Amino acid sequence: MHLRERFSCEGLDLDEDLLNIAGRKLGVGVALHLGDMADFDLGKRYDAITCLFSSIGYVRTVQRLAMTAKTFARHSNPGGIVIVEPWITPETWQEQSHAQITVVDDDSIQAVRMVRNCRDGTITTLEMHYLIATATGIQHRHETHELGLFSSNEYCMAFEEAGFQVEIDEVGLTGRGLLVGRQQT
Repeated sequence: MHLRERFSCEGLDLDEDLLNIAGRKLGVGVALHLGDMADFDLGKRYDAITCLFSSIGYVRTVQRLAMTAKTFARHSNPGGIVIVEPWITPETWQEQSHAQITVVDDDSIQAVRMVRNCRDGTITTLEMHYLIATATGIQHRHETHELGLFSSNEYCMAFEEAGFQVEIDEVGLTGRGLLVGRQQT
């Protein structure tokens, strides 16, 4: 929302429900596209592409990571920037012996989220359960996320082979770092 105050912005997601939520939050003026980050084709180029909140992990494999980097390159203007917030690397992955619990308790809602994770090779699975209490009752929601683990070298290689000059910010926005690539002219 903050970027659109100064820039023309568009969004892309593979999940139509999430695009509908984004559309309600953003209102008029932001084009939203249904597509897979690994192979979308919007027929235009951008000065900047962001892929934040570790969503790059959803490509799952090194092959799809390389496809994604090439897709971003096809959509980048010469000199354009791509900013990618990586998922956890294989070296930093820590399997939990117990679930992580997050609690929200305010006047309008009470919610508990429990997350359990596991790893099978280079695929991590996050199983999330939510209990949500409002004045109308208690609901249970469940979702499972599978994300690929990529090394810093695999990220760099994929984006360099796609034509980006890459720099790594070790800290980034959330402590997972940032990959910042500039499309070579």
